[in-house]
Amino acid sequence: MLDSNAVSVSAQNEFAFPAFVAERKIYSVHQLVMAARGIVERDFAAVWVEGEISNLRKAPSGHIYFTLKDGDAQLPVVVFRRQALLLRFAPSDGMQVLSRGTLSIYESRGQLQLIAETLEPRGAGALQIAFEQLRDRLRAEGLFAAERKRALPAFPRTIGVITSLRGAVIHDMVTILRRRHSSLQVLVYPAVVQGETAAAEMIAGLAHLNAKRLVDLIVLARGGGSAEDLACYNDEALARAIVASALPVISAVGHETDVTIADFAADLRAPTPSAAAELITASQHRVGEHVGQLTHRLERGLRYQAMRAREAFERCSLAAVFARVQNNLARRDQRVDELRFRLEACLQSCIRRDQRRLQQVAIRLQRRDAVRDLREAQQRTTAVEGRLLRQSARLFSRPAAQLHLATGRLRALSPLAVLDRGYALVFDADGKVIKSASQLRAGDDTTTRLGKGSVGSRVTKIYLNHEGNEPIA
Repeated sequence: MLDSNAVSVSAQNEFAFPAFVAERKIYSVHQLVMAARGIVERDFAAVWVEGEISNLRKAPSGHIYFTLKDGDAQLPVVVFRRQALLLRFAPSDGMQVLSRGTLSIYESRGQLQLIAETLEPRGAGALQIAFEQLRDRLRAEGLFAAERKRALPAFPRTIGVITSLRGAVIHDMVTILRRRHSSLQVLVYPAVVQGETAAAEMIAGLAHLNAKRLVDLIVLARGGGSAEDLACYNDEALARAIVASALPVISAVGHETDVTIADFAADLRAPTPSAAAELITASQHRVGEHVGQLTHRLERGLRYQAMRAREAFERCSLAAVFARVQNNLARRDQRVDELRFRLEACLQSCIRRDQRRLQQVAIRLQRRDAVRDLREAQQRTTAVEGRLLRQSARLFSRPAAQLHLATGRLRALSPLAVLDRGYALVFDADGKVIKSASQLRAGDDTTTRLGKGSVGSRVTKIYLNHEGNEPIA
């Protein structure tokens, strides 16, 4: 048996200094955190994490910091500047995202964090999010305002097309342009229309065509494609280059259902490249149609005027002609009377004025030496009488000459003067002018108008010729 005291001492010694306890390894805080970070980064080098963004902050350095959380936990996330520049959308608080990156520990705070390399929005695609955010931002700046957009030239002579030479777009556009406006010139600036360099090449094309000023307007043209294929037309720099263009720009990208930022920035959006060609030549095409319509209207107007002229000619009769002539003569007589009245009024005015002068002379004569004043008065009277006679002669001679000339013209224009030379007009019982012997029959009553007066008669014989040897009846 063993001694109990020995056992007790041995037990105490074994508890205080166990033989199997290894030598302690002491870490500094930095060493431990770095060791843990190495394990974490090795085991979680490429992980996908889904959660909601909160507390998002953008640093002046370009890094993005936020917290990714769900209902039970949260995880700090950092997106460094290089990866942030590649994001197709702008993350914001409350957005549900899927993040891929490396799990690490930030040693300064001993804090677990995710170094994100990519972010994908959950629900809507990244391209759609980026499109909507850029569209709203540029619209707020006024780049899409309707009052900023310029009208296209109605009759362009040359257009510039920025597109790829390998597609069917340029062939379709040229075919339509040649058919609708054969004299229109097309200048093509070849450019890549998808991929990372597409936006830069199209911006260069806009700058080149604006600098050379060889075209009247510019068309950005591309056929249909996926949203990824058309992503270059959603580039912010391209949109600003379109707005800054001194020449009008048409966006003809994709199909009718495809909408890009370039469509909003351009002065006009065409549903397709072929539709753009039709819009460019619309004015020229409308001019041709309008000329055809005007020609048709002119022909109709001429036919209508000719018909009206024929109807008016048929309505004319000799009685109406005589009535118009008599009206003209009456108006000329009225003018002569008016001149006569004016002449008489002028003479009366002159006589009254001279009478007033004579009265004034008589009054002055009474106040002065009778013999001398009488002699002077006689001289002035003689002078006044001479002037009066000369003025009266002038006043009478001109209206008399005008009256004589007007009377001669009236007589020359009067159809009655023809009758005074021995001619006559023969009317039937209804008052119609007889122009041919075939209009009469034996026994008809007629009225013959002479230069002075009229003669009623009855037809006894009718002859076909002027010699009177071929009677009708």
